[in-house]
Amino acid sequence: MLGSTHGTLTTDLRARVVACGEQPGPAVHGVAASEGDLDVSGRSLYAPVPDLDRFFRPESVAVVGASDAEGRPNTGITRQLIRWAERVGARLHPVHPARAAVFGLSCVPSVADLPEPVDLAVLLVRDPLPVIEELAQAKVKFAVAFASGFAETGEEGAAAQRRLAAAVERSGLRLLGPNTNLNAFETFRDDLEGPAIALITQSGHQGRPVFTMQELGVRLSHWAPTGNEADLETADFISYFAGRPEVGAIACYMEGLKDGRSFLLAADRAARHGVPVVAVKVGRTETGARTAASHTGKLTGADQVVDAAMRQYGVIRVDGLDELQDTAALLARARKPLAEGVVVYSISGGTGAHFSDLATAAGLPLPPLSEARQAELHQWIPEYLNVANPVDNGGHPVGDWRGRKIIDAILADPLVGVLVCPITGPFPPMSDRLAQDLVDAAEATDKLVCVVWGSPVGTEDAYRRTLLGSSRVATFRTFANCITAVKAYLGHHRFTAGYRSAFDEAPRTLSPSFRKAQALLRPGHRLSEHGAKQLLRAYGIRVPREQLVTSAAAAVRAAGLVGYPVVMKASAPQLAHKTELGLVKIGLTSASQVRDAYRELTDIARYEDIGLDGILVCQMVERGVEMVVGVTQDDLFGPTVTVGLGGVLVEVLQDVAVRVPPFGEDQARSMLAELRGRALLGGVRGRPPADVDALVEVVLRVQRMALELGGDLSALDINPLMVLPRGQGAVALDALAVCR
Repeated sequence: MLGSTHGTLTTDLRARVVACGEQPGPAVHGVAASEGDLDVSGRSLYAPVPDLDRFFRPESVAVVGASDAEGRPNTGITRQLIRWAERVGARLHPVHPARAAVFGLSCVPSVADLPEPVDLAVLLVRDPLPVIEELAQAKVKFAVAFASGFAETGEEGAAAQRRLAAAVERSGLRLLGPNTNLNAFETFRDDLEGPAIALITQSGHQGRPVFTMQELGVRLSHWAPTGNEADLETADFISYFAGRPEVGAIACYMEGLKDGRSFLLAADRAARHGVPVVAVKVGRTETGARTAASHTGKLTGADQVVDAAMRQYGVIRVDGLDELQDTAALLARARKPLAEGVVVYSISGGTGAHFSDLATAAGLPLPPLSEARQAELHQWIPEYLNVANPVDNGGHPVGDWRGRKIIDAILADPLVGVLVCPITGPFPPMSDRLAQDLVDAAEATDKLVCVVWGSPVGTEDAYRRTLLGSSRVATFRTFANCITAVKAYLGHHRFTAGYRSAFDEAPRTLSPSFRKAQALLRPGHRLSEHGAKQLLRAYGIRVPREQLVTSAAAAVRAAGLVGYPVVMKASAPQLAHKTELGLVKIGLTSASQVRDAYRELTDIARYEDIGLDGILVCQMVERGVEMVVGVTQDDLFGPTVTVGLGGVLVEVLQDVAVRVPPFGEDQARSMLAELRGRALLGGVRGRPPADVDALVEVVLRVQRMALELGGDLSALDINPLMVLPRGQGAVALDALAVCR
């Protein structure tokens, strides 16, 4: 039985586990990782972590193209850089061939004339390419290129960007940009305490809402405006920020990904460190994808794959900038939950019911409080009001000593990890007293207290001073953003608490199946069903008993060996949909039916001008759930594995889940949990439960195939994979494979 081999497969993988923990990873710019840090395709299994300390806190800075001439764009930039250098304690050296001084600072004519080694060079020149070699000779560590006109402009600009990237690669320095801005040199408040948000944006303007949260008391530590990412990319900054002790959350605005694998390695590093990554990723629609490409010249990738890959490594994807700022702020500042239960507490039954409906629909757990806790609450709340969850106090208790008693009693319940209090509008003095009680209670507990301040005005003292003045209360302006953030908060800590990196368990050496499979591939061709099934056999995936024959007599002999009833199918590389052409015959029970079917199938193939490699005589497998398992090549992430409802349902319902290898058994099972039709696997309308273990095993074996064959296997489609009743395995009834 196929399902019984799963333990052997996972044991084989675990035998090659690299110890989890802080991994050095490969150095950047071509320095290879050690052999144990590479997967079967020679790719690194750990994120490279650039040392960006001297980028954000340089000791010396050169401004190439510095100016103090009024009315010139470079003048304003130079002035801001001088102020920034003073704040971070860096020595700044203007560079300009025609100036002796800029803003009173001595100016040198070229990079070669700099009086000391420089950590960071800011390039205020139209074409940064000629300067790169000079910077390399001067041993400059980092450079920033503001110039535009590169990949965002089309193919000619993309070619120029490739030349720039190649020059940077040769130089050994690290480049931010081109097409970036001054956001890395903004003024960050240094009077705020607690964990900070580190911000990464490809569009500087889109980071403004998060940056301005400092005015609401939320600390920011860094801003990386990555621009076109000719060299340094979003993944580099995620990897760096994940190891910074002051960073509590990473907020990203991404228009595209430079490299999918690098992004996943960086997300994996953040998950290992328990640092949440919250991201807006544009390109969900065709219009959004086109706009993003015109802005930064990136591949957006198939959004379904991007979405699945983010979930796989714990990246929290949100849609709006308001969600980005609220979710990142909560995750940065909130302590780990002591329980997952959410309690809604309000001064209005309608408000509590409304919020509870939305929270429940979003999947938040709202457990009823214990009978003992409810009895305690009824000491201060009238008996006729509901205190199970949501808790309705009727209004009056919040105006006196009872209000704080109620809040403390709710927070004392062991099932409660989060208390949410929606205040739909100011109603002094009730709302003022309630806000203060919530703040005081939050200071006295390790549990999360959230408030939704629904007033559109936002100038009330209870909001501006009391709530925003607290670092312990998470304050929101909308129900939706509160629910999104709380769900992300609970989900992140659940994810990281049991996190085991799939990269640790990724195979380091090729399996014996690889050589067998490689011999079956036909570069540039599609395999016939028979050839594709041989590929599956090489990886231990069960297929029906079958024989490929080239005569009616051989078909009759094969049917006797396979066992009646049989299925007969035409087999040819160009045949993707045999049923539509009448090239499949099922339920054949006699030699005469087999002979007639052989003649009919070959006649149809001759009429359709199909060059057959033979006729398959197959065991007939009827009882089970039809699934599809496949491999496709994604532009960003490489091979991806898909599972879903099979047969004709795959085209009608498109009910599939996707993962990017490597992944383990838990992720394979979570793929099945995502399917809308997952109930079919549990048994419906009197049918027995399907062999889910065997299905998971097939998914893992297909993943191993995808990892080992890599781009040599352009596509694989097992459809249908018949998942038999529990304990009986799964059988690949048909398959298609395309070789690169």
